[in-house]
This record gives sequence, C-alpha cells and structure tokens, in this order.
Amino acid sequence: MNIGRYRFSPIAIVVALAFIGSSAFIAYAIIRVRDVTQIPMMSAGFFVLGIAFVAIAIGALVRLWGAASQARLGRAVGMAIGGGLMGMAAIGCFTAAIVLALLWKSS
Repeated sequence: MNIGRYRFSPIAIVVALAFIGSSAFIAYAIIRVRDVTQIPMMSAGFFVLGIAFVAIAIGALVRLWGAASQARLGRAVGMAIGGGLMGMAAIGCFTAAIVLALLWKSS
C-alpha cells in the first residue's frame, strides 16, 4: 500500500494496529477499570504489546542485515540500536505480563 512516497506492507499495518490497540487497551484498563478484571486486562495488553515489539525488533534485524550487506554502516548501526531497544521493550512487556498474571492468580 502506498501513501504518498511511503510504502506500507500489510505486516507493518498489522503490527502498528497491534501496537496502538494494545497501548490503548492498557491505558483503558488503568484509567477506567476498577474491578477484579483490571489485572488480567493489563496482563493481556502487555502480552500483545510485547508481541508487537518483537515483530518490530525482527523487522529491524531484517533491515540491519540488508543494510550491512550493502555496506551502509550508519543505517546498520541505527537498526542495531533500534532493534536492541525494541527487544528490551519486548522483554519488559513480557515481564510485566507474567508478573501481572502471577499477581492475578495469587489473589
């Protein structure tokens, strides 16, 4: 899909929707929900957000590989840093999801 000079793949659109949707779902669970379903809602939201971050990190890895094979060092380093940050964000989201799930099961 082309919008102006930008090209978007269907996978990129799905990942963007998952990222935005799970972030909005987490915000809704934090702001509006005040009953026993708040913790499992937040756990599910963090899990989906973690999956979105993993997809972004894998996309950065693929682009890193392409940039390195074309000897574009600056782009490769940027993709390595960005992909690493997205991977760490994914680990944080999965950790939050597990901790919230354990908290929910313990009460």
